[in-house]
Amino acid sequence: MANWASLGEAVEVTAFRDHVDDPDELVSRLEPFDIIAAMRERTPFPRSLLERLPNLRLLVTSGPKNDAIDIDAARDLGVVVSGTVGRNGIPGTVELTWALILAAARSLHREDALVRAGGWQGGLGSVLHGKTLGIVGLGNIGPRMIPVAQAFGMNVTAWSRNLSQERAAEVGVKALSREEFFSTADVVTLHLKLSSRSVGYIGGEELRLMKPTAVLVNTSRGPLIDEAALIAALSDGTIAAAGLDVYNIEPLPAGHPFRTLENLVLSPHMGYVTHETYADYFGGYLEDIEAFLQGNPIRVLTDGADLLREVL
Repeated sequence: MANWASLGEAVEVTAFRDHVDDPDELVSRLEPFDIIAAMRERTPFPRSLLERLPNLRLLVTSGPKNDAIDIDAARDLGVVVSGTVGRNGIPGTVELTWALILAAARSLHREDALVRAGGWQGGLGSVLHGKTLGIVGLGNIGPRMIPVAQAFGMNVTAWSRNLSQERAAEVGVKALSREEFFSTADVVTLHLKLSSRSVGYIGGEELRLMKPTAVLVNTSRGPLIDEAALIAALSDGTIAAAGLDVYNIEPLPAGHPFRTLENLVLSPHMGYVTHETYADYFGGYLEDIEAFLQGNPIRVLTDGADLLREVL
C-alpha cells in the first residue's frame, strides 16, 4: 500500500501485525521508536502511555481524527500528531452496513456454514421490500443509507435524542418519537459518534420496544449498545437478529458470548478496511512522515475538525 523505501536508508521501518493489550508490553515494544503510525483507534494512546515513550516525536494516525489519542498530552510532551485523508471510509462503512443488514435478514452466515458442512437450506429469510429502516443518527453516514433503502423499496424513519423534524426533512425522512421509532422499525441501524453521552444509547428498554422480527445493526462504535442487554435480547428472542462490526473490547475476546449466538452476524471492525481506503491511509502515512522529516509537519491534528471537513 506504500513505498516505504522512499523514506530512504536513514529510516528503518518495522511493522507489527498483532494487537497488544498489556500497557507494559506495549511500552516495551514501542519505546525505541521516534515515529509511530497507528491504524485508526485500534491502539489507544492515552497520556499514561505517551509519557512512557520518551523517544516519540511523531504519531501518525490513519484518518482525519482519532479519539483514542490524547492530543493535549501529545502537545504537552512535544509529540506532533498528524492525520491522513481517507475519502473512501464513509462509503465503505455504508456498504458494510448494508452487507450486515442483508446477511442478518437472510441468515447468510448460518446458511453458509450449513453448505460448508455438507448440508443445505436450514431456515427462512425475510425480504426488505416494504419494510421500515430506522436510522439512529443523521450525521455523515446516516443520510447515505436512505437512497439504498429506497432502492430496496423500504420506508425510512429516523430518531436520535436531539434530532429535529427540520433535519429529518432535509434528508427526506420523518423523525419519530423514541417509542414509535423502535416499535415500527424492521431494521434499526446506528450511526452516532461515541461520547460520554452516547454510551448505552441503545439499552434494554429500546430493545424491548422493538419487534420480535426486527434486526439491529451497529457499524459505529460498540459502547453505543448495552452489550449485556443485546445478548439477552438475542438469546430470548426479544429481537430476531443483529449484525455487529464494532465491540466494547476489540479485538473481540475469544470467550465472548457474542461468538456463540447463532442469530448474530459478526465482522471485525472493517467498515473502512478496503483497498481504496488503505491506499489513502498508507499514502498519507508517507506524506506525513516525509513532511515531518523535512521540518514541515502537515495535517497536524488539534481536534481533527479541520481535516474531517476536508474528507467530507
